[in-house]
Amino acid sequence: GRFLETRIHSTSDLSPSFKALAGKVVHITLGVVAGLIALNVIGLDLTTLTVFSGAIGVGLGFGLQKVVSNFISGVIILADRSIKPGDTIELGDTFGWIRELRSRFVSVITRDGREYLIPNEDFITQKVVNWSFSDKKIRLDVDFGVSYDSDPHQVIPLAIEAAESVERVLKLQKPVCWMTAFGSSSVDFRLRFWIDDPQSGLTNIRGQVLMALWDAFKEAGISIPFQHREIIMRTPVEVVSGPNKKD
Repeated sequence: GRFLETRIHSTSDLSPSFKALAGKVVHITLGVVAGLIALNVIGLDLTTLTVFSGAIGVGLGFGLQKVVSNFISGVIILADRSIKPGDTIELGDTFGWIRELRSRFVSVITRDGREYLIPNEDFITQKVVNWSFSDKKIRLDVDFGVSYDSDPHQVIPLAIEAAESVERVLKLQKPVCWMTAFGSSSVDFRLRFWIDDPQSGLTNIRGQVLMALWDAFKEAGISIPFQHREIIMRTPVEVVSGPNKKD
């Protein structure tokens, strides 16, 4: 089984998901054949085990329901190629890239180095975001605001130029920037840009773009306002000063 699996994985014409599926089928087939041959060699009549195996099968069916479900789900995943090793996926709160597909679970490595073993059934029954299913290019948004003293016609080209200065931002698909709202203390904008390496992280690229915006606005004299509140007291407030104390 190991020999055949090695030969399958060494074939460059097959996709990674088909190699994993073929390797599992070979192992299971050889195991079943070996078991039947062993029973025949020791002279055991297989027909005598029909009733006994039926009772055991019912018990195992209930006990191994989840195991069988995960195994069948794994076969479906490998067959339809919905996910494959190297894909960047998001399932619930887990974001990372697929390291390996197993018969019972999928190994997913996150940006912080943690490796999650997620049951195959979750990839069939839950909503999965595959960032690299058909194309690795994804679009990200960064929201920001500037003071009302700033000229929006100057802010937009500065924001686009700042995004283009970041290495991971794609240059072929030019970033765009739109004014979205007149906020309570700022004029709000949304900057959109594309990347083609989501496995390298999303938070870090947003942070790099925000830092580039900060530097560009600071150099151009455009201020980013902080939120403030004005408090109006409905009743007079008496301010009492305490006695002077010497240090």
